[in-house]
Amino acid sequence: MRVYLGCDHAGFELKQELLGWLAGHGHEPVDCGAFQYDPDDDYPPFVLQAAARTAADPDALGVVIGGSGNGEAIAANKVVGVRAALVWNERIARLAREHNDANVISLGARQHSIAEAIELVRVFLATPFSGDPRHRRRIAMIGDYERDRVVPGGS
Repeated sequence: MRVYLGCDHAGFELKQELLGWLAGHGHEPVDCGAFQYDPDDDYPPFVLQAAARTAADPDALGVVIGGSGNGEAIAANKVVGVRAALVWNERIARLAREHNDANVISLGARQHSIAEAIELVRVFLATPFSGDPRHRRRIAMIGDYERDRVVPGGS
């Protein structure tokens, strides 16, 4: 699977580890930056690039990384077609895919060891969307809002 990765300085070391892990496990990692450690860099350019490329590639998933993962999830979710989930444990990684068909995982590199973060990515990549009608309906509502900017009626 093709996996687009973007990070800032806080996620740089983890991204480098993930690039190797992904390639070693049969995936095709695509590095969207940061390309060098710079303690003064900003995450939006790298995260938005990874998110945009993920949204444009329906067979791919994305990984965005920062210190907490919060800003990265917020930025990624500004890209039409991205459903980025801030993930902090294996259950949330699984549910993000099963229920929300999330196509981007956001990680806080300062919140996890490298081994823990790799396991979260592994679970995320290995978990398929359930396809349950209620989840499809909810995702469609979000997509409709993205397109039309009309809040759906309640059920």
